Amino acid sequence: MQRRKDIRNIAIIAHVDHGKTTLVDSLLKESGVFRKNQVVEDRVMDSNDIERERGITILSKNTAIHYGDVKINIVDTPGHADFGGEVERVLKMVEGVVLVVDAFEGPMPQTKFVLKNALDLNLPVIVLVNKIDREDARPEEVIDEVLDLFIELGADSYIDSPFVFSSAKKGYASDDYKIETSNMYSLFDKIVEYIPGPIYDIDSPFRVLISTIDYNEYVGRIGIGKIESGTIEENTDAVLKNYNHPDLEKNVKISKLYEFEGLKREEVDSSDVGSIIAISGIADINIGDTLCSPLDPTPLPFVKISEPTIAMNFSVNDSPFAGREGKFLTSRQIRTRLFRELQTDVSLRVEETDSTDTFKVSGRGELHLSVLIENMRREGFEFQVSKPVVLYKTIEGVLMEPMETAIISVSKDYIGPVIEKLGSRRGELISMSEPQGGYTKLEFSIPARGLIGYRQEFMTDTKGEGIINTIFDSYQPVKGEIPRRTTGSLISFEMGVSTPYGLNSAEERGILFIGPNTDVYQGMVIGENPKGLDIDINVCRKKKETNIRAAGSDDAIKLSPARILSLEEALEFIEDDELIEITPKNLRIRKKYLDPNKRYKARK
Repeated sequence: MQRRKDIRNIAIIAHVDHGKTTLVDSLLKESGVFRKNQVVEDRVMDSNDIERERGITILSKNTAIHYGDVKINIVDTPGHADFGGEVERVLKMVEGVVLVVDAFEGPMPQTKFVLKNALDLNLPVIVLVNKIDREDARPEEVIDEVLDLFIELGADSYIDSPFVFSSAKKGYASDDYKIETSNMYSLFDKIVEYIPGPIYDIDSPFRVLISTIDYNEYVGRIGIGKIESGTIEENTDAVLKNYNHPDLEKNVKISKLYEFEGLKREEVDSSDVGSIIAISGIADINIGDTLCSPLDPTPLPFVKISEPTIAMNFSVNDSPFAGREGKFLTSRQIRTRLFRELQTDVSLRVEETDSTDTFKVSGRGELHLSVLIENMRREGFEFQVSKPVVLYKTIEGVLMEPMETAIISVSKDYIGPVIEKLGSRRGELISMSEPQGGYTKLEFSIPARGLIGYRQEFMTDTKGEGIINTIFDSYQPVKGEIPRRTTGSLISFEMGVSTPYGLNSAEERGILFIGPNTDVYQGMVIGENPKGLDIDINVCRKKKETNIRAAGSDDAIKLSPARILSLEEALEFIEDDELIEITPKNLRIRKKYLDPNKRYKARK
């Protein structure tokens, strides 16, 4: 048993927005993947539209670069806790990780989560302190915080892990944070020196554990994984097995084989142990499957993915505007799309319900589910979703709920309101650090349901200056009642088109979510009432023409700008008796019962 010296497989892991994808950009440019005069957009690895719009990585991506005689396979992973399932499984493909930490923020909740996953697999760690060019960078303190994190996780042997300092934006890395270099060689050298090559046993029958699934409309499903043993060739017979499903055994043929080169997949005739490859030609290949040689069809164990903590119902749109804007409307189409998502997202759960028109979808957090919703609406789906609810568990006869760790950075002026609000939501203040750069870091333990609907309130309380990050901690006994939304809804009284005259009257009752000339229907929520009551209001009425004033004088009415809710804001706003109507063109909040008489009876 030897190790290959010509390959290194690494994953870039970090908390959200600490610069992983920008770092990969710099590594690709330094390695000569792009021509010198080639125009390359920022965050080139974020190929998904939603990733580019939101500035976050959602799906793990593979790339490969060459440094001297060594090929370095790189996996760029998501930083948000809701997509932690991507991180958990792709770490099975690598022999080491580069842990990216912001030079000002230091270790954050997701830093601890991804580092723990790497330590559980005994992977060596290179710590990269990024954004060293920030004016408020504090590298010495961040080094101490990272070492404290190693000790906290019981990994004293990792204290000698190498530290590299970089500005991924400027494209340099250095062994000394006081010295600015002109290249990324320091990081490349550490990867080659400190990350071991894959174990080399070429004489064993081949086995490949599939960790990621991609899809191409020309070749269909593509399985991505690392060759754990042996050599694999094109047009080879194989056996498809799964460690968690012993009954699965299927004879298949590997029709196409690819290795990663830069941002491309290049077809190869064969590939050896330790290489990260992509395989096409197997229609029903899934994450967690093992492609085995017929000589030794023994599957490899697959990492256990953390369970979902939040759920919501997806159902067929039954509003008066159903079918106006969407292309895919039926329960069969929605069901097919949701179950197709399961093939690539191992953290998701989809269950049938008593109603054939409704499906229970469970995920790791609101963002996890909102990205699925956004993808579906862009594909032309029309449906409606309910308020997110947390998933309880009964452990040894005790009802337990998911608890989150919330790390909040906030100016001292807003510490009081934040502690007061989270305290009322059953949050417990665990620690408060000394102010850094004018910001104080607060750490809370809080039930997951206490955070539903809070983020928008948090941004209001901190005048948009606060930063909140959360990550799942554990299941603990239920903490008790949590206050519900204190505001009520303004509800359209009839179907029609909103007018400035009608909205002018409604504006006196609260904040509006719609502007003039908007199609509305009875039971549609068109605004928020600060007094906490649901009020039915007619926003379609027009000013009657008289012999004194013309009906056209509506045009002179001045309305405040409507507050247009994003999908996440709408999910936080709605109550148990409300739904969000999702279409490719619009998001509408509505009551479950559109008729006010039915709503009255339901409340009784």
